[in-house]
Amino acid sequence: MISVLGEALVDIIVDPQGEVTSVVGGAPLNTARTIARLGISSTFLGGVSTDAFGGRMMRLLEADGVILGLGAQVPEPTTLAIAQIDEHGAATYRFMMEGTSAASVTPQMALAHLDPSVRALHVGTLGLVLQPLADASVALVGAASDDQLVMVDPNCRPSVMTGSSVFQDALRAILPRADLVKVSGDDLEFLFPAVEPARAAQELAASSGAVVLFTDGSNSVRVLSGGAEAVIEVPKVPVVDTVGAGDSFSGGFLAWWMHHGLGRSDVANMEALVAAARFGVAVAGITCQRPGADPPHIDDVPGGWS
Repeated sequence: MISVLGEALVDIIVDPQGEVTSVVGGAPLNTARTIARLGISSTFLGGVSTDAFGGRMMRLLEADGVILGLGAQVPEPTTLAIAQIDEHGAATYRFMMEGTSAASVTPQMALAHLDPSVRALHVGTLGLVLQPLADASVALVGAASDDQLVMVDPNCRPSVMTGSSVFQDALRAILPRADLVKVSGDDLEFLFPAVEPARAAQELAASSGAVVLFTDGSNSVRVLSGGAEAVIEVPKVPVVDTVGAGDSFSGGFLAWWMHHGLGRSDVANMEALVAAARFGVAVAGITCQRPGADPPHIDDVPGGWS
C-alpha cells in the first residue's frame, strides 16, 4: 500500500480563450488516483469536503479504488485552484485555501490514521505550505519507519510559496528523510534561483542525499543517484494540456516500484530507478493527451508493466 498525504481540490481551468471548465485535482490526489488506477493499493490521507465538490471527489475515489485515509469527509468547503492554461497547454495556478478542506488535516489526524502496513509515503505541494497540513506532512515523514519509502514532490507554487517560512521549514525538515525527490524545471528555478536547472538538480541530490527525479518537461527525465546520472528521453506526444502530468509520473514511478516488489533498500539500484522512471514517463505521456488530470489505467499503458 502507498499512502499519499496532501490536498484534494477542484481545478477551475481557464483556457487561452477564457472558457472555463472544472476538474477534480490537487497533485497528491492525482498521484493517489494514478497509483490506484494502475492497480496498486492507494490511500489518500487528506481532507475531502462534505459539500457538492467533495461528493464529486468521493465518486471518483470510489470508482478508482482509492481508500479515504481519514475514514470520513470533513465539514470545511472544498479548496479551489484557478488553473490558467497557456497556448502551449502549460498551467499556472492561484489558490483559494484558507479555512477549506485541504487545511483541515492536523498532525494528530494524519498520525492516527496512517496504516502501519504502508510501504511508501508521498508528500508535497500544498502539504508543504498550508497549515496545519504542512505540520502534518513533517510529522508523518518524521514518524516513517526505517523500511518505509518516502517520496517528496515540492511541486512549487510561487503564488503561495514565495517568501513562506512554513514552506522553507517544512521542506528543510522533510528532505533529510526523503528517499526520492521529484522536481520539475520550474521547481528547480524556484528553489535554486539563477542556477541552471541541471546543475540545481545535482546540488539538490548532493545536499539531500536523496535520489532526484528531474522531469524536464518534454525534453527528458534525469535520474540522479549517488553521483551517477541517467538521462531518459521523453517521446513526443500530442499534448492537450499538462495538468496532472507530473503527478501521474510520480504515481507511475511508485506503482512500478511496488509492483516489482521493491522497497527503500533498493533505491541505490540505478537500473531499477531508470525502469521505474521510464514507466512514469509513459504514464505521464498518456495523461498529457487527455484534458485535465485523467491518468491511465494499467491496460492503457503500452507494454503494461514491462
